[in-house]
Amino acid sequence: MTNVISIVNQKGGVGKTTTTVNLSAFLAQLGKKVLVIDLDPQGNATSGYGFDKRKLDTSVYDLLVNEVPIADVIRSTNRENIDMCPTNINLAGAEVELVSAMSRETILKRAVDTISHNYDFILIDCPPSLGLLTLNALAASSDVIVPIQGEYYALEGLTQLVDTINLVRKHLNPTIGIFGVVITMFDGRTQLTRQVTEEVKKYFGDKVFDTVIPRNVRLAEAPSFGKTIAEYDPKSRGGHAYIELAQEVISRAKRTE
Repeated sequence: MTNVISIVNQKGGVGKTTTTVNLSAFLAQLGKKVLVIDLDPQGNATSGYGFDKRKLDTSVYDLLVNEVPIADVIRSTNRENIDMCPTNINLAGAEVELVSAMSRETILKRAVDTISHNYDFILIDCPPSLGLLTLNALAASSDVIVPIQGEYYALEGLTQLVDTINLVRKHLNPTIGIFGVVITMFDGRTQLTRQVTEEVKKYFGDKVFDTVIPRNVRLAEAPSFGKTIAEYDPKSRGGHAYIELAQEVISRAKRTE
């Protein structure tokens, strides 16, 4: 069974792309076949895997707007077990162009359904909004991972996110659920971070992963080299955290099969 997981939080700067790229890298290292779909017009996951966003022949934009088959958009990352659907800034116009499209919220789902059998995990990096692109991701997904920054405004907007997931469950995708919540940018030296973590655990209970992702310079440096932390510095604190998260994700996926 393929696990199609959207990495979602409408807040920016919480570690969605960092989690998508590095979680996918370690899932692949652990023997899982992975597809990454970059649904954020900023294209940071695309460049994080070393693709030049300015030189894409086809992208997620073409899949959504021009009805290009997803098989023609998927690219090899030249890493074992990882493929990617890359994107670029063209995707920013997709929400406007899709306004009049039939069944516009399920375009991505119909595409993903045609190739999902080829993968163990499909991770969708979502933009920092709850617009049409994110709705497409949620409609296509079996589950959601929510990265939450261990800082003051972390809990702001979570009710809206949960309400959106519930609406998607009611109207578009009755099986979607929250797979897990991961605390990112964790700094255990500060009382504030510890307080936020406790509040997140009160809100989400056992959905919160045991693994927390620390603030780590090496995690921030890796994308500038077009590398994941698995390649750049797997022995760093960030590298250790993401391989532990990948192991947790695999363990949870087995329990839900």
